Amino acid sequence: MSKKALIITDGTESIKETATLIADTLSGFETKICSAEIFEGTDLLPADVFFIGCEKPSPSSFSYLKDMLSHINLASRKCGIFSVCEETIEYLNGILNDSEAALGAPLILTSEKVPLPALENWVEGIIK
Repeated sequence: MSKKALIITDGTESIKETATLIADTLSGFETKICSAEIFEGTDLLPADVFFIGCEKPSPSSFSYLKDMLSHINLASRKCGIFSVCEETIEYLNGILNDSEAALGAPLILTSEKVPLPALENWVEGIIK
């Protein structure tokens, strides 16, 4: 039985690109990438690890995700968050707080592409 990973995005281009790179580094995982608009709670339940990324705080597409995370216990479930700015990282930390997910260090994207070795190290830090 393979491990499962879920990557939830806001659908913006830079976040989708990073999600694809994250998925590529998750060898040994069956990985699903979905936008928050089509996300369903049943997508998260079987995931051993999950990642959430968005460009700006409080995107409208995250309303269901935010609500669900305030009512579900994901204690010890590993989670990585990523964004382009610290303010959005704080927002993502906030929506995950009630879920008790095991958050790893956040990844802050810049206008330059994240070097693959740095991304691989970040993902490894989340999944181990």
